[in-house]
Amino acid sequence: MAQKRMKLIINPNADMGHAWRQASDLRPVAEEFGGADWAGTVYPTHAMELAKQAAEEGYELVVAVGGDGTVHEVINGLMQVPANKRPKFGVVPLGSGNDFAHILGMDEHPDQALKQILTGKTRPIDLGVIEDEHGRKEYWNNTMNIGFGGSVNIYSHNLPVVRGFLMYFVAVLLTIIRHYDVLEMDIKTDQGSWKEDVMMFAVCNGPREGGGFQTAPEAVIDDGTLNYTAVKKVSRAMMFRLIPEFMSGNQGRFSQISMGTLKDIEIKCVQPMTLHLDGETFAGFASDVHHLKIKMLPKALDVQVPNK
Repeated sequence: MAQKRMKLIINPNADMGHAWRQASDLRPVAEEFGGADWAGTVYPTHAMELAKQAAEEGYELVVAVGGDGTVHEVINGLMQVPANKRPKFGVVPLGSGNDFAHILGMDEHPDQALKQILTGKTRPIDLGVIEDEHGRKEYWNNTMNIGFGGSVNIYSHNLPVVRGFLMYFVAVLLTIIRHYDVLEMDIKTDQGSWKEDVMMFAVCNGPREGGGFQTAPEAVIDDGTLNYTAVKKVSRAMMFRLIPEFMSGNQGRFSQISMGTLKDIEIKCVQPMTLHLDGETFAGFASDVHHLKIKMLPKALDVQVPNK
């Protein structure tokens, strides 16, 4: 990749505060390729503001240094500028789950990941965009999960002792014990309409979330479609039984699981929905969200990925 004006946006609190120490390994790599400008986040949504500002200032490459939440915010900032002014995007994984970086094939070592960005190729990827009945609109790059997955995400952010995949695994167990929520949904997609009682409904651009759960194993981030995975009403015992299946991506063989593809979807739910986007809570336990519209945006963002 020819030298371009680069902005690195780092979340020093990523991975329970361990990201700042690891980020020091990036400076020699950045200097080797002509240097970079740095910006650190200090409050929620700051990464989004910094990314938008970088785009407006003419940076050609904006790199999110942090976890999936930082990636989500930076992408939302970049999507606020016109496509012809939108910089290329890269991610250096320094979070707990790092699902999106894993999907892109980024090295788990920060310095190597930055080298991959600077010597790699450009891959245009699809994005999803969601809007609720209150007019709140947000872009997402990997997964959106309603119900069970939304609750897991909230619990995972309140487990300071454990990190990485174990953090999400413990949150899954807590959710099974504490939240047995059945959602009555009216679902309309470009592929058809149906009504269903579900424990979880996920719409995915990428295959995995939560540090390694294969929610939609067949999802591909640049194939022009979104994948969905729905878990129908099941017992708590069956929820425990499905954990290893979601870890291996084999849940589709169970009759209580329905899976498919779509390009847009509208969901109306009797109960208020709890959901996350890329690991960021969009609607929490006190949610008043009952109606969602989701669309796929093909080839919406150019991402730097490894050559291999």
